[in-house]
Amino acid sequence: MAGDAIDTAGESPCQSCGACCSYSENWPRFTIEDDAQLDLIPAQFVNARQSGMRCEGDRCSALSGKIGEATRCVVYAVRPEVCRTCQPGDAECAMARRRHGLPLIASAPPD
Repeated sequence: MAGDAIDTAGESPCQSCGACCSYSENWPRFTIEDDAQLDLIPAQFVNARQSGMRCEGDRCSALSGKIGEATRCVVYAVRPEVCRTCQPGDAECAMARRRHGLPLIASAPPD
């Protein structure tokens, strides 16, 4: 598998990916956020049930750009916890990148 992974030492691959933000309409859900944190997310990006981010198909509405080329989160500073915990090279990242046909990311070794 190592031959199929890209090395990202010293750089964040997230801004040229976006796969995790376009994996499932059920993924960008709210879990441990309190009301004050949720109030910071602009209403147009929250789904009708107020249980997670609004999606267009499987893509989070707060994702801007083209998957696998150049992307950014327009609510990055106030994004939900589930978005904060997804890290380059982790299991969720790998699953999303596979779905979009992107090479896997070699995760950093633990400190």
